[in-house]
Amino acid sequence: MTLNEFVAGVAEQFEDTDPAEIQPGTRYQELDEWSSLVAMTLVAFVKTEFNKSLSGKEIKDCNTIEELYNLISSK
Repeated sequence: MTLNEFVAGVAEQFEDTDPAEIQPGTRYQELDEWSSLVAMTLVAFVKTEFNKSLSGKEIKDCNTIEELYNLISSK
């Protein structure tokens, strides 16, 4: 999965946020819609698409969507 495909997949996890607002450099935790529920959907998305586990701490430690992608890619 490329970075752009990952960004598009992450954008789908945000139901009320315009997908155009979601870019590799987006600080996803600063989006109005960010919540623990969205974090859980990200965990499920990563498990489904990458077959990799992602912890709440890892989500919190990443600032941007690209950082999250790089973390997952390195696992």
